[in-house]
Amino acid sequence: MAILTGSCRFGLWHVHVAWQDDLVYRVRFAREGIAGSVPEEILRYCAGRPADLSSLRSVATEGDSTFARIYRVVRSIPCGETLTYGEVARMVGTAPRAVGAAMARNPTPIVVPCHRVVAKTGMGGFSPDLAIKEILLGMERRGDVCTPEKRGVNR
Repeated sequence: MAILTGSCRFGLWHVHVAWQDDLVYRVRFAREGIAGSVPEEILRYCAGRPADLSSLRSVATEGDSTFARIYRVVRSIPCGETLTYGEVARMVGTAPRAVGAAMARNPTPIVVPCHRVVAKTGMGGFSPDLAIKEILLGMERRGDVCTPEKRGVNR
């Protein structure tokens, strides 16, 4: 089976997804859309409806590299909660800068919810626009997109 590509709207942005079955290869935010479908759970999430993103796998979490271990910890952060770069680093046994580098290179944001990793003194970064991170966290904190079994408690 071929890898599928498509996009859906997320406010003023489009979310481009490359995927096959339940495995997501790439997610990126762009100003222009592309034709094609996206996994239903990503479509639901981007529309602000409850979604179970744990039903999707990410190529980023495969293997035993430091980045893969970081991505697996980030996937375990409950919807609506955040951890700091330092907290994730301690859980993996690495440095906060390594966590920041992994978040900057995350090939599958939303599926590996890098927006849930924040700086000790603020939001931290998010590419291509920090406002996207703020919107994603706001949707989750309000409980808009969290399924009841995946909903965390705000920290």
